Amino acid sequence: VQLQASGGGLVQAGGSLRLSCVASGLTFSRYGMGWFRQASGKEREFVATINWSGGATYYKDSVKGRFTISRDNAKNTVYLQMNSLKPEDTAVYFCASRSGTYGPVAYEYDHWGQGTQVTVSS
Repeated sequence: VQLQASGGGLVQAGGSLRLSCVASGLTFSRYGMGWFRQASGKEREFVATINWSGGATYYKDSVKGRFTISRDNAKNTVYLQMNSLKPEDTAVYFCASRSGTYGPVAYEYDHWGQGTQVTVSS
């Protein structure tokens, strides 16, 4: 299984980025997907998750209304649209897959991508 995240970069506060994560080596439509992030010197934290069909999502409170997770099962891809970015959103963002349902708990995820850096300047 491989998860390849991309789309990170440097953006000013208030700006937007869209992260993508392409999965291979798994039956993508059977997996819940999640986005997590890790800021320098901090623990990895949950950001957003989506169920196998895209019909159910769940977000970290601080990103609700600003971030949107979505997926395209035909393209084996999960997205994270990030709007109104803040400096505190600066982190390496990781995508991850889990069999069965979806959820915010990192240890329940089976496979992880390599991460993509998001830097928000003030």
